[in-house]
Amino acid sequence: MNQPSPLRRALGGRTARRLTTAVLAAVIVTGAAACNSGAPSPGTARSTRTVSPEPHESPSASASPRTQGDFEASVSAELERSRQKAAKQLEGVQGQGNAIKDVSVNGLPIATGEEFRSALVRVTNPTDKASFYAVRVEFVDASGKVLDSVVLGFPDAPPGRTVSEHANSRKAAGVKTFPRIAQAERG
Repeated sequence: MNQPSPLRRALGGRTARRLTTAVLAAVIVTGAAACNSGAPSPGTARSTRTVSPEPHESPSASASPRTQGDFEASVSAELERSRQKAAKQLEGVQGQGNAIKDVSVNGLPIATGEEFRSALVRVTNPTDKASFYAVRVEFVDASGKVLDSVVLGFPDAPPGRTVSEHANSRKAAGVKTFPRIAQAERG
């Protein structure tokens, strides 16, 4: 037979359920507000990076003196440094580069009124050491005309793992486009 929790016994079943629902709703609202800065990012490209999961210990929970704005500025600056390094690396590349087979791209669905066109770019590092990848993604229309070209940098792609970033184009917004990898170079 199930015994009610001490909280339910003290408050009564309905009151505990209402309290639990209210607390859960407050956590969701607070989390959503913290994640949504509402400010558009400048430029034609914005990217996010994900790395396939790797077992590790959880970081300790300590308060950070940094604000959300500080964090966003730091991430934005790091992405821009990575993009500039990638653009410089691709300047001397002839043809598609040495890592074209390590990279794939998928266009993401377009919703009415979107301000940019987005593609998910994945890099799988087949080597035995971490590597920097420079990737140029082109957004082309049905006739093959390049509407925009976005450069991404993948710093320290782990060996034997896949990392991904979004390539976003404001120039290709509102037009049916197809993303393709134009160049990929492993440094």
